[in-house]
Amino acid sequence: MDAHPDPLASDDDAPVPGPVLHQGYAAAVPELSLPIAAAEPPAPAIAWLNEELARELGYDPAWLRGPAGISLLTGRVDAQGRPLSDEAETPAEPFTTAQAYAGHQFGRPNPQLGDGRALLLGDLLDTHGQRRDLHLKGSGRTPFARAADGKAPLGPMLREAVIGEAMHAAGIPTTRALAVLTTRERIAPRRGVTPEPGALLVRVAASHLRVGTVQFAAWHHDRDVREALLAHTLERHHPAAAGAQNPALALLTAVRDAQAELVAAWMGAGFVHGVMNTDNMTLSGEGIDYGPCAYLDRHRPGAVFSSIDAQGRYAYANQPGIALWNLSRLGEALLDLIDAEDPESAVARATAVLEGFEPRYREAFAAVMACKLGIPLHRPEAGAEVEVLTADLFALMEAHGLDHTGTFRTLTDDGADGVRALVSAAAGDASAAGGASDLEAWLDRWEALRERTGVGRDPGLHAHLQAEMEQANPRVIPRNQHLEAVLRAAELGDLAPVHAFLEAVRRPGKVPPDHPEWIGPGEGGEDFLTFCGT
Repeated sequence: MDAHPDPLASDDDAPVPGPVLHQGYAAAVPELSLPIAAAEPPAPAIAWLNEELARELGYDPAWLRGPAGISLLTGRVDAQGRPLSDEAETPAEPFTTAQAYAGHQFGRPNPQLGDGRALLLGDLLDTHGQRRDLHLKGSGRTPFARAADGKAPLGPMLREAVIGEAMHAAGIPTTRALAVLTTRERIAPRRGVTPEPGALLVRVAASHLRVGTVQFAAWHHDRDVREALLAHTLERHHPAAAGAQNPALALLTAVRDAQAELVAAWMGAGFVHGVMNTDNMTLSGEGIDYGPCAYLDRHRPGAVFSSIDAQGRYAYANQPGIALWNLSRLGEALLDLIDAEDPESAVARATAVLEGFEPRYREAFAAVMACKLGIPLHRPEAGAEVEVLTADLFALMEAHGLDHTGTFRTLTDDGADGVRALVSAAAGDASAAGGASDLEAWLDRWEALRERTGVGRDPGLHAHLQAEMEQANPRVIPRNQHLEAVLRAAELGDLAPVHAFLEAVRRPGKVPPDHPEWIGPGEGGEDFLTFCGT
């Protein structure tokens, strides 16, 4: 690997700030990628640029805003991945590639999905020496597009940028947007008859390898291809497992642990992904494809916000179970590599790994909730105590109609008295609403557990846990109604509100001075629906 980013060179050989792009995945497993050129948008312009992320990748934001940077961000590159001038023609052998993958969508297998309107611009080494993908979404039709036009609407591309930044600010593993560009096109609407403004998302990810990638290789390719994919995935994402006695089993274990931690973080944050198909589960453990996703306002285990999830398969409380279901599909796709000679042994060994998901998830979830509740986990029994306390709190939040994020922030800022006031405000008269005594009992248990673990006696521990609570319990999240409002403004030509909203979710502990209303849920959130556009 390169020790440092190398300068790109433009057509006139002038130095260009930024790292060298590669197609490492296509080189390692050529059977799973197709070289495809990006469609040239008629008049691309940057709607939002993530300058912080640009610098982290090694790009000068000012350069990215210029003509060469726009060429790069729209996929107009030469055969070496360098930006083309306006006059230059697209090379006969495109540098950008479309990835093939399959997947189970809402529980049903689809043997061929793939990048229908997306392309891998390339991979690079960032300023920390980490290899990352640059990926374009909305870049035109590919052979995987089926009947679609390959274009993307502005609102969903900005939604993905907002959710990615909120996740990153919360410390949750996630893909992120480097930029969103408008294209000056009008494209087919997601609903209704009015065309929508077209856009292009430039996404940064550890990689775009998915459970569905392994499924595609298992369903369509021979052992050599599957082994090449396995070796590349381990080298890129789980190098500690690359030398394992059974690499395929080691990969299943590593992805199991990464996904257990990711979903535990989602559950703590009150996040509902909305479409946890196997093609949306990464092998790296990052969250990806934030289409019909949303955050809880009122805590509801059965919350579904996606217009395409009529059966509630991907409801909030179902997410850990769905993660295990998806991992089981990964295990099936790896069986031949786990043990080609003895299928029964392969099944037994994969099953043993999958049986470890529940304890791994429970451990991760207890750690997430301990931070949110301000409870140290330095005693062996503390994790189980946090689990019980969390389950009882969630039940009380549901019974009293309490806001998920708001309740935890109130507990952080105002303690037990603040939560009592929340219940009183939500129910009018808490005693008339029923369950007030249960709430008091829960608050007593919470305070007693904190006292028992030394929080009240050790000022240093108290300060440490308070800081953890403040980090784990944001004031600002991408509230559904507020996010929808700023996206609607952007679609009508006013980008200022979504820029302000992006800044707010990147500083989740602060009340936005110009928009204090963003810390609350807004009106009509219980009936909120998202429509898949990403």
